[in-house]
Amino acid sequence: MFEEHAVTIGSLVSTVAILVVAWLLARRFASHMPRVEFYVFLWLAYDALIHTILEGSFVFMSLRSTVKEHDNAFASLWKEYSKADARWLVSDPTVVSLEILTVFFDTFLCVVIMWAMVYNKPYRHYLQVVLCVCELYGGWMTFCPEWLVGSPALNTSNPLHLWVYLFFFNMVWVVVPLALMWQSWNFLNNAVLAGTGNPSQSTRSRKKLQ
Repeated sequence: MFEEHAVTIGSLVSTVAILVVAWLLARRFASHMPRVEFYVFLWLAYDALIHTILEGSFVFMSLRSTVKEHDNAFASLWKEYSKADARWLVSDPTVVSLEILTVFFDTFLCVVIMWAMVYNKPYRHYLQVVLCVCELYGGWMTFCPEWLVGSPALNTSNPLHLWVYLFFFNMVWVVVPLALMWQSWNFLNNAVLAGTGNPSQSTRSRKKLQ
């Protein structure tokens, strides 16, 4: 019983530890930015670290065999999550395919966007929209195929597994990308209005971003 709780606590602590590292990166590279931009940078750093460290370990183990057949700290973490979604234990092809895209492409986008924020590059918001679409698509394709067949791999009987593992951790990657898409839409809309000679509308749009 103690060992089971230790794995659960360890899994949650690992996500908090990664958040702390992301915060330190944001303090180092984004402390000069406006508050909203600071937190966007913080999210991107956290997103990149989660994809690289946690999801990267899943891809590594899944391409070699399965999480079930491994015995290490990362395997223990994913075995804990598999209590909520059993597909992560057996290297489900759809999940692994999406995670490969997430680990390599989404992480790359996060890093490039952070670079663009630090150096005020013009392509930042375009790439931010691309990243958000990828995150939302990944979440949809992770669960929609499972829902269509009756969710046999999902365990919703345990409140921790349902509301923390399945709902909270996955909804974060829905709510934040939607918010960032809204931010980018406002910025790009402002740029278009400014370019077409509508300064009053442009000013109102700019205020929304502050």
